[in-house]
Amino acid sequence: MDISLYIHYPFCLRKCLYCAFNSVEEPPCSPEEYTEALLREMEIRARTMVHECTAVTLYFGGGTPSLLSPSLVGRIVEAAAAHFSLRADAEITLECNPGTVDRQRLGSYRAVGINRLSLGVQSFDDGMLRRLGRIHTSREAIDAFMLAREAGFTNLGIDLIHSLPGQTPAMWERELLRARDLSPEHISVYGLSVEEGTPFAVLEKKGELSLPGEDDYVRMFELSAEVLCSGGFEHYEISNFARPGFRSRHNTGYWKRIPCQGLGAGAHSFMPEPAYGVRYANPEKVEEYLEALENGDLPCSEQRTLSRQEAMAEKMFLGLRMIEGVNLHSFEAEFGLSFQEAYGAACADLFTAGLLETRDGFLRLSPRGLLLSNQVFFRFL
Repeated sequence: MDISLYIHYPFCLRKCLYCAFNSVEEPPCSPEEYTEALLREMEIRARTMVHECTAVTLYFGGGTPSLLSPSLVGRIVEAAAAHFSLRADAEITLECNPGTVDRQRLGSYRAVGINRLSLGVQSFDDGMLRRLGRIHTSREAIDAFMLAREAGFTNLGIDLIHSLPGQTPAMWERELLRARDLSPEHISVYGLSVEEGTPFAVLEKKGELSLPGEDDYVRMFELSAEVLCSGGFEHYEISNFARPGFRSRHNTGYWKRIPCQGLGAGAHSFMPEPAYGVRYANPEKVEEYLEALENGDLPCSEQRTLSRQEAMAEKMFLGLRMIEGVNLHSFEAEFGLSFQEAYGAACADLFTAGLLETRDGFLRLSPRGLLLSNQVFFRFL
């Protein structure tokens, strides 16, 4: 069984003001101790797998995984090869904060097996970076990109956020052009979402967060495709653009419900058995995660076996994130009924409103549906 591996490193030098991911500024353990726990979990997970697995992708996310030393990253890559038969041509990605790397460190990551970097640039505007609470400058982001090229990386991604406080469509267009001019292989563009529990949520409740209006948000979303597609990028997922042949294989696995084993505090997993699949998660608190492994137990804070209805819903709202959409023949083969039988009546008005369309055997979001995707996804929940 082909599988994706995800490693969560939940530590940061400073937590960004908008961030709702599982991360902390003050680690309760050393990087070495956390790595040892990861390796123990990996060994136990591999031993308890029902089927033999071959890992086709390995992704280090966070947090700030570029705080992990190359030697520790190398140990994890070696363990993935030993326990999960990590394929020789596997896509091995490290999320990288530009403020945490230099030439030597990047070269060392390349040497231990990392072959793809996802650079958390977020903005090329220093004022915006300060507002977001980022630890790097625009110059440092560009330097990190250039140094990664010098280190031999031929698969580089850039993450950007639009609809930031005080941002206009013209400002966003300049961001896109700067990113495009660097000529990365992949660009992710996300609209800012103010999440509960973040400093931005507190500011918003106080009326101290001036966000762009709906019309500006829509225009920035549209500009992303206009600018990047005109520069040779393929728009393959709502928020993601890639040069031909450089789609994120790991993230594509999420949207296509490929088995994924998450490792680390707060990591989530999906396995296709039993029934229509099972989803489970590790405890978010690092202390609880470490304690379970010290006791020889698998860390697990929640587990849910999916019903057919839940699995069908996932197939739809995850698959519709892809621009190509959901293969209707594949849907019927997997669940034993057609899309029309499962959702025809419930989704009739979405076709009438021009949010959904079918083409060449695929159900997909229309251009207008991409703008209102959450309204479409809600219909399947």
